[in-house]
Amino acid sequence: MTKAKKILYVSSEIFPFLPQTDMSYVGRHLPQAVQESGGEIRSFMPKYGCINERRNQLHEVIRLSGMNIIIKDIDRPLIIKVASISTARMQVYFIDNEDYFQRKSMHRDPNDGFFADNDERGIFFARGVLETVKKLRWKPNLVHCHGWLSHLLPLFLKKAYHDDPLFTNARVVVSLYNDLTNETFNENMRSKVIMPGIKTKDVEFLEEPTALNLTKTAMQYADGIILASPGVDRKLTQYAVSRKIPVLPYINPQDLASTYIRDYNSFYDQILETQ
Repeated sequence: MTKAKKILYVSSEIFPFLPQTDMSYVGRHLPQAVQESGGEIRSFMPKYGCINERRNQLHEVIRLSGMNIIIKDIDRPLIIKVASISTARMQVYFIDNEDYFQRKSMHRDPNDGFFADNDERGIFFARGVLETVKKLRWKPNLVHCHGWLSHLLPLFLKKAYHDDPLFTNARVVVSLYNDLTNETFNENMRSKVIMPGIKTKDVEFLEEPTALNLTKTAMQYADGIILASPGVDRKLTQYAVSRKIPVLPYINPQDLASTYIRDYNSFYDQILETQ
Protein backbone atom coordinates (compact mmCIF):
# COMPACT_ATOMS: atom_id res chain seq x y z
CA MET A 1 0.00 0.00 0.00
CA THR A 2 1.39 3.40 -1.02
CA LYS A 3 2.08 5.79 1.83
CA ALA A 4 0.04 8.99 2.25
CA LYS A 5 1.21 11.60 -0.21
CA LYS A 6 2.96 14.70 1.08
CA ILE A 7 3.89 16.58 -2.07
CA LEU A 8 5.91 19.75 -2.46
CA TYR A 9 4.99 21.52 -5.70
CA VAL A 10 7.61 23.93 -7.04
CA SER A 11 6.37 25.79 -10.11
CA SER A 12 7.54 28.61 -12.34
CA GLU A 13 3.89 29.45 -13.06
CA ILE A 14 0.56 28.99 -11.24
CA PHE A 15 -2.85 30.24 -12.42
CA PRO A 16 -4.59 32.62 -11.56
CA PHE A 17 -1.48 34.58 -10.54
CA LEU A 18 -0.17 34.25 -14.12
CA PRO A 19 -1.95 33.62 -17.44
CA GLN A 20 -3.23 30.13 -18.15
CA THR A 21 -0.75 27.76 -19.80
CA ASP A 22 -0.41 23.99 -19.43
CA MET A 23 2.10 24.64 -16.64
CA SER A 24 0.06 27.22 -14.73
CA TYR A 25 -3.11 25.15 -15.19
CA VAL A 26 -1.48 22.03 -13.71
CA GLY A 27 0.07 24.15 -10.95
CA ARG A 28 -3.41 25.34 -10.03
CA HIS A 29 -5.47 22.12 -10.30
CA LEU A 30 -3.15 19.19 -9.56
CA PRO A 31 -2.27 20.18 -5.95
CA GLN A 32 -5.96 20.76 -5.24
CA ALA A 33 -6.84 17.27 -6.50
CA VAL A 34 -4.12 15.67 -4.37
CA GLN A 35 -5.29 17.62 -1.33
CA GLU A 36 -8.93 16.67 -1.88
CA SER A 37 -7.96 12.99 -2.15
CA GLY A 38 -6.38 13.11 1.31
CA GLY A 39 -2.81 14.15 0.53
CA GLU A 40 -0.89 17.06 2.00
CA ILE A 41 0.55 19.70 -0.31
CA ARG A 42 2.65 22.85 -0.23
CA SER A 43 2.93 24.96 -3.40
CA PHE A 44 5.66 27.49 -4.20
CA MET A 45 6.27 29.91 -7.07
CA PRO A 46 8.36 33.07 -7.65
CA LYS A 47 6.79 36.46 -6.81
CA TYR A 48 7.34 38.12 -10.16
CA GLY A 49 6.80 41.87 -10.29
CA CYS A 50 3.94 41.40 -12.77
CA ILE A 51 1.82 39.73 -10.07
CA ASN A 52 -0.58 42.25 -8.55
CA GLU A 53 -0.21 41.83 -4.79
CA ARG A 54 -3.33 43.78 -3.86
CA ARG A 55 -5.64 42.06 -6.34
CA ASN A 56 -4.33 38.63 -5.37
CA GLN A 57 -4.22 39.50 -1.65
CA LEU A 58 -0.61 38.52 -1.09
CA HIS A 59 0.86 39.24 2.30
CA GLU A 60 4.26 38.66 3.82
CA VAL A 61 4.73 35.79 6.28
CA ILE A 62 6.97 37.46 8.83
CA ARG A 63 7.85 34.24 10.69
CA LEU A 64 9.20 32.69 7.47
CA SER A 65 10.95 35.76 6.07
CA GLY A 66 14.19 37.29 7.26
CA MET A 67 16.88 34.79 6.41
CA ASN A 68 19.56 35.51 3.81
CA ILE A 69 20.71 33.32 0.95
CA ILE A 70 24.34 33.78 -0.09
CA ILE A 71 25.21 33.59 -3.79
CA LYS A 72 28.82 34.36 -4.72
CA ASP A 73 29.51 35.94 -1.31
CA ILE A 74 26.55 38.33 -1.53
CA ASP A 75 23.72 38.05 1.02
CA ARG A 76 20.25 38.31 -0.50
CA PRO A 77 17.24 38.67 1.85
CA LEU A 78 14.57 36.01 1.39
CA ILE A 79 11.01 37.33 1.62
CA ILE A 80 8.12 34.85 1.82
CA LYS A 81 4.61 35.88 0.86
CA VAL A 82 1.42 33.85 0.74
CA ALA A 83 -1.94 34.01 -0.97
CA SER A 84 -5.00 31.76 -0.95
CA ILE A 85 -6.92 30.33 -3.86
CA SER A 86 -10.19 30.32 -1.96
CA THR A 87 -12.12 28.16 -4.44
CA ALA A 88 -9.46 25.48 -4.01
CA ARG A 89 -8.91 25.96 -0.26
CA MET A 90 -5.26 26.06 -1.14
CA GLN A 91 -2.38 28.36 -0.19
CA VAL A 92 0.48 29.33 -2.47
CA TYR A 93 3.83 30.50 -1.07
CA PHE A 94 5.82 33.07 -3.03
CA ILE A 95 9.61 33.44 -3.04
CA ASP A 96 10.51 37.12 -3.26
CA ASN A 97 13.63 39.26 -3.28
CA GLU A 98 13.88 42.88 -4.36
CA ASP A 99 16.91 42.34 -6.59
CA TYR A 100 15.63 39.25 -8.37
CA PHE A 101 11.83 39.30 -8.54
CA GLN A 102 10.54 42.89 -8.61
CA ARG A 103 10.79 43.26 -12.41
CA LYS A 104 7.56 43.55 -14.37
CA SER A 105 8.32 40.57 -16.61
CA MET A 106 9.19 37.01 -15.74
CA HIS A 107 12.43 36.22 -17.58
CA ARG A 108 13.12 38.90 -20.22
CA ASP A 109 13.73 42.63 -20.43
CA PRO A 110 11.56 45.01 -22.55
CA ASN A 111 13.79 44.28 -25.57
CA ASP A 112 13.16 40.53 -25.17
CA GLY A 113 16.67 39.97 -23.83
CA PHE A 114 17.16 37.08 -21.40
CA PHE A 115 17.98 38.51 -17.96
CA ALA A 116 21.72 38.22 -17.32
CA ASP A 117 21.14 37.03 -13.75
CA ASN A 118 18.54 34.35 -14.53
CA ASP A 119 21.05 31.77 -13.27
CA GLU A 120 21.13 33.44 -9.85
CA ARG A 121 17.35 33.79 -9.83
CA GLY A 122 17.08 30.02 -10.32
CA ILE A 123 19.58 29.36 -7.52
CA PHE A 124 17.80 31.75 -5.18
CA PHE A 125 14.37 30.30 -5.95
CA ALA A 126 15.39 26.66 -5.44
CA ARG A 127 17.28 27.27 -2.23
CA GLY A 128 14.62 29.66 -0.97
CA VAL A 129 11.97 26.97 -1.33
CA LEU A 130 14.02 24.38 0.56
CA GLU A 131 14.95 26.81 3.35
CA THR A 132 11.28 27.79 3.75
CA VAL A 133 10.16 24.16 3.92
CA LYS A 134 12.75 23.68 6.67
CA LYS A 135 11.24 26.60 8.57
CA LEU A 136 7.79 25.08 8.12
CA ARG A 137 9.20 21.81 9.57
CA TRP A 138 7.22 19.93 6.97
CA LYS A 139 8.54 16.66 5.53
CA PRO A 140 7.50 15.93 1.93
CA ASN A 141 7.86 12.44 0.55
CA LEU A 142 7.74 13.70 -3.03
CA VAL A 143 8.79 16.94 -4.75
CA HIS A 144 7.28 17.81 -8.15
CA CYS A 145 9.14 20.47 -10.16
CA HIS A 146 7.56 22.46 -12.99
CA GLY A 147 9.44 24.91 -15.19
CA TRP A 148 13.07 25.89 -15.64
CA LEU A 149 13.25 28.09 -12.54
CA SER A 150 12.77 24.92 -10.46
CA HIS A 151 15.42 22.92 -12.28
CA LEU A 152 18.22 23.36 -9.77
CA LEU A 153 16.06 22.16 -6.89
CA PRO A 154 16.62 18.40 -7.51
CA LEU A 155 20.39 18.97 -7.34
CA PHE A 156 20.21 20.97 -4.10
CA LEU A 157 17.76 18.51 -2.56
CA LYS A 158 19.79 15.38 -3.39
CA LYS A 159 23.22 16.85 -2.62
CA ALA A 160 23.32 19.96 -0.41
CA TYR A 161 20.21 19.13 1.68
CA HIS A 162 20.38 15.33 1.54
CA ASP A 163 21.42 14.92 5.18
CA ASP A 164 18.53 17.03 6.49
CA PRO A 165 15.98 14.60 7.99
CA LEU A 166 13.16 16.48 6.25
CA PHE A 167 14.54 15.67 2.80
CA THR A 168 16.61 12.48 3.13
CA ASN A 169 14.02 10.17 1.59
CA ALA A 170 12.16 12.61 -0.66
CA ARG A 171 11.64 11.49 -4.25
CA VAL A 172 11.73 13.97 -7.12
CA VAL A 173 9.53 14.17 -10.21
CA VAL A 174 10.41 16.69 -12.94
CA SER A 175 7.85 17.79 -15.52
CA LEU A 176 9.41 18.81 -18.83
CA TYR A 177 7.87 21.75 -20.65
CA ASN A 178 9.01 23.70 -23.68
CA ASP A 179 9.24 26.83 -21.54
CA LEU A 180 12.93 27.44 -22.23
CA THR A 181 14.90 25.81 -25.01
CA ASN A 182 17.53 27.94 -26.73
CA GLU A 183 18.85 30.25 -24.02
CA THR A 184 22.29 30.31 -22.42
CA PHE A 185 22.97 31.31 -18.81
CA ASN A 186 25.90 33.20 -17.28
CA GLU A 187 29.18 31.43 -18.03
CA ASN A 188 29.98 31.28 -14.29
CA MET A 189 26.72 29.54 -13.40
CA ARG A 190 28.39 26.29 -12.35
CA SER A 191 30.68 27.98 -9.82
CA LYS A 192 27.70 29.83 -8.31
CA VAL A 193 25.86 26.57 -7.71
CA ILE A 194 28.75 25.04 -5.74
CA MET A 195 28.11 24.95 -1.97
CA PRO A 196 28.73 22.44 0.83
CA GLY A 197 27.55 19.06 -0.45
CA ILE A 198 27.88 19.98 -4.13
CA LYS A 199 31.10 19.35 -6.00
CA THR A 200 32.10 20.44 -9.48
CA LYS A 201 31.65 16.88 -10.78
CA ASP A 202 28.01 16.93 -9.61
CA VAL A 203 27.20 19.66 -12.12
CA GLU A 204 29.17 18.57 -15.17
CA PHE A 205 26.33 19.52 -17.52
CA LEU A 206 26.61 23.16 -16.42
CA GLU A 207 30.14 23.42 -17.76
CA GLU A 208 28.18 24.62 -20.79
CA PRO A 209 25.26 26.40 -19.08
CA THR A 210 22.54 26.11 -21.70
CA ALA A 211 18.83 25.73 -21.02
CA LEU A 212 19.05 22.16 -22.32
CA ASN A 213 21.88 21.31 -19.92
CA LEU A 214 20.04 22.91 -17.00
CA THR A 215 17.12 20.60 -17.75
CA LYS A 216 19.48 17.62 -17.93
CA THR A 217 20.83 18.62 -14.51
CA ALA A 218 17.28 18.47 -13.14
CA MET A 219 16.75 15.09 -14.79
CA GLN A 220 20.08 13.76 -13.45
CA TYR A 221 18.71 14.01 -9.90
CA ALA A 222 15.09 13.07 -10.66
CA ASP A 223 13.38 9.79 -9.79
CA GLY A 224 10.73 10.19 -12.50
CA ILE A 225 10.08 12.35 -15.56
CA ILE A 226 6.76 13.62 -16.92
CA LEU A 227 6.61 14.83 -20.51
CA ALA A 228 4.35 17.81 -19.82
CA SER A 229 4.47 19.40 -23.28
CA PRO A 230 4.09 17.88 -26.73
CA GLY A 231 7.30 17.77 -28.69
CA VAL A 232 9.83 17.87 -25.85
CA ASP A 233 13.36 18.06 -27.29
CA ARG A 234 14.55 14.60 -28.39
CA LYS A 235 17.88 15.05 -26.61
CA LEU A 236 15.93 15.26 -23.34
CA THR A 237 13.73 12.26 -24.01
CA GLN A 238 16.79 10.23 -25.01
CA TYR A 239 18.56 11.25 -21.81
CA ALA A 240 15.49 10.23 -19.78
CA VAL A 241 15.57 6.79 -21.41
CA SER A 242 19.31 6.47 -20.73
CA ARG A 243 18.72 7.14 -17.02
CA LYS A 244 16.35 4.15 -16.82
CA ILE A 245 13.84 5.97 -14.62
CA PRO A 246 10.05 6.00 -15.08
CA VAL A 247 8.80 8.37 -17.80
CA LEU A 248 5.15 9.38 -18.20
CA PRO A 249 4.14 10.36 -21.76
CA TYR A 250 2.37 13.63 -22.54
CA ILE A 251 -1.28 13.96 -21.52
CA ASN A 252 -3.10 17.19 -22.40
CA PRO A 253 -4.22 18.56 -19.02
CA GLN A 254 -6.65 21.09 -20.53
CA ASP A 255 -8.57 18.54 -22.62
CA LEU A 256 -12.05 18.21 -21.11
CA ALA A 257 -11.67 14.42 -21.13
CA SER A 258 -8.13 14.49 -19.73
CA THR A 259 -7.17 11.78 -17.25
CA TYR A 260 -3.94 13.55 -16.26
CA ILE A 261 -4.79 13.84 -12.55
CA ARG A 262 -5.47 10.11 -12.26
CA ASP A 263 -2.40 9.28 -14.36
CA TYR A 264 -0.12 11.63 -12.41
CA ASN A 265 -1.35 10.11 -9.15
CA SER A 266 -0.60 6.60 -10.40
CA PHE A 267 2.83 7.82 -11.46
CA TYR A 268 3.41 9.25 -7.96
CA ASP A 269 2.50 5.86 -6.51
CA GLN A 270 5.00 4.16 -8.82
CA ILE A 271 7.78 6.53 -7.73
CA LEU A 272 6.95 6.28 -4.04
CA GLU A 273 6.85 2.49 -4.15
CA THR A 274 10.53 2.47 -5.15
CA GLN A 275 11.57 3.91 -1.77
